[in-house]
Amino acid sequence: MANRTDRHKWFSRNSIWVMLPICLLGFPAGARAANNCAWINETTASSLLGGDAVGEVTASADKQTTVCTFTQTGTDAVRTLRVTVETAADPHARMTALAQSCGADSAPLKAIGNEALTCSADDRKGGPGERLVGRVRDQVFTITIASTLKKDFTFPREALQSKIYLAAEQVAGNLF
Repeated sequence: MANRTDRHKWFSRNSIWVMLPICLLGFPAGARAANNCAWINETTASSLLGGDAVGEVTASADKQTTVCTFTQTGTDAVRTLRVTVETAADPHARMTALAQSCGADSAPLKAIGNEALTCSADDRKGGPGERLVGRVRDQVFTITIASTLKKDFTFPREALQSKIYLAAEQVAGNLF
C-alpha cells in the first residue's frame, strides 16, 4: 500500500515537468502574428479594404525601406493597401520629391505626423485610388489604397479619403 501511495505522490509532484513541455510546444504557433508589418496589421487592412486581406512585407537589403502590401480579392475586384516607410537623411526633401507625384490636386492633411498631404491615385486602366505622403521625424511614408474595378461602389471618392486618413492615423501613430 505504501508503494502505491509513493508512486502517486511522485507522479503528482513530477507530472508538471512532463506536461509543461508538451503544452509549450503548441504555444508559439498560436501566438504568431499574421504578418510582420510594423505599422498596420491584417485586421485593420481588411477593415479598410472591405474584406479579408492578405499581407506581405518586403524590406530592402539595407533595411532603409519597408513595403507592406495588403490585398483583398473579391468576386468583382482586387483592392490593395500599400504602405511604404523609408528612413531618409533629408526627410523634408524626400517628402517633397514624393509629393510631386501628386501634382496640383494635392491637399494637406492636419494632425498626421509632422506633415502630410493626400491626392487621388486613380489608375487610367483600373479603378479609383487615393495616395497619401507623410513624414514622421526622419521617416517618410506613402500609403496607397486602390481598386481594379473602374466603378467600385465600395470605394467612392469620399470613402477612399476617409480610409486613407484612418490608415495614415494608424501608420503615423506607430511611427512616433
